[in-house]
Amino acid sequence: MRKRVTLLVTALMMALSMSLGGVAFAKITPVDVACTNQGGNQPGGQQPSCQGGGLTQETENQNPAGQAPPGQNP
Repeated sequence: MRKRVTLLVTALMMALSMSLGGVAFAKITPVDVACTNQGGNQPGGQQPSCQGGGLTQETENQNPAGQAPPGQNP
């Protein structure tokens, strides 16, 4: 019986450390997603990173998996 309780506690501690460990090391970084001109439109053929004057860089916060976390974007 004592062995089962020890294994159960160990398993719970490992599961908890794995679930919290992933969050602690996830780094949310801004990624360039689009450019807009003064009219609010994307210029034709423009790459995600702006090159040239008169353009506004649009970014999105993403996690390492490339997904935008809920509530993290401006």
